[in-house]
Amino acid sequence: MKSEPDVYSIDDLERQGKSPWEGVRNYQARNHMRDMRVGDLTFFYHSSCTPPGVVGISRVSREAFVDETQFDPKSEYVDPKSTRDKPRWECVEVEFVEKLPQIVTLDTLKADPACADMLVIKRGMRLSVQPVDKGVFAHVLKLGRAKLKLR
Repeated sequence: MKSEPDVYSIDDLERQGKSPWEGVRNYQARNHMRDMRVGDLTFFYHSSCTPPGVVGISRVSREAFVDETQFDPKSEYVDPKSTRDKPRWECVEVEFVEKLPQIVTLDTLKADPACADMLVIKRGMRLSVQPVDKGVFAHVLKLGRAKLKLR
């Protein structure tokens, strides 16, 4: 899951503890969130910054639910075509798990053959929410020197 750090950062999530992952306005990314289950781990990826990369870990604490920002005319995420009867957009809630001691930069991911299948490194596939293979997830945890160990 990626976010611009000046909009919402891993530090913001750590401070708040939990937060809805709102504002996703891409159907494929929304569908990835629909597949998430409570307890699923996610990478927190900072984008549109120098350097971009994986900076932390969060966990899904609530499965997909209606993203209220689509109905808020004051929100940058408002969608006038979405209705309460047929909402288009959903979000999940995530909770803070860990800030990585070592950022795993996009350049590091691109250079590592074990990460070759990650969608984040493929041109045109940089969705704000995308799946990561469990083996690759464990590898990136090692690269970032995470305290968390997968079972």
